[in-house]
Amino acid sequence: MAFWTETPEGLEVRVRVTPKGGRDGLDGIAQLADGRDVLKVRVRVAPEDGAANAALGKLLAGAAGVAPSQAALISGATARVKTFRLKGDAAAMRRAIEGKLG
Repeated sequence: MAFWTETPEGLEVRVRVTPKGGRDGLDGIAQLADGRDVLKVRVRVAPEDGAANAALGKLLAGAAGVAPSQAALISGATARVKTFRLKGDAAAMRRAIEGKLG
């Protein structure tokens, strides 16, 4: 599962988001055409005024077991593929996210 990268601050997580997806949730792992792995995520809200990015940050933080304030979008603000930085214990966050994937 190479959709994440450990950093000194925590994890960087690469996601492919589906806005207006009918529900908020993690949908598993997919591989992009260029070979990179991504965590597939869907959120209910539309991608208007940053609402989908905010919902995605909150969802990722919850899945990782950290406060929403510990999730920051670092790339892909208007793209479907985004990277979030999650601050905290990288190993614990990775285990929490992987546990939610089944």
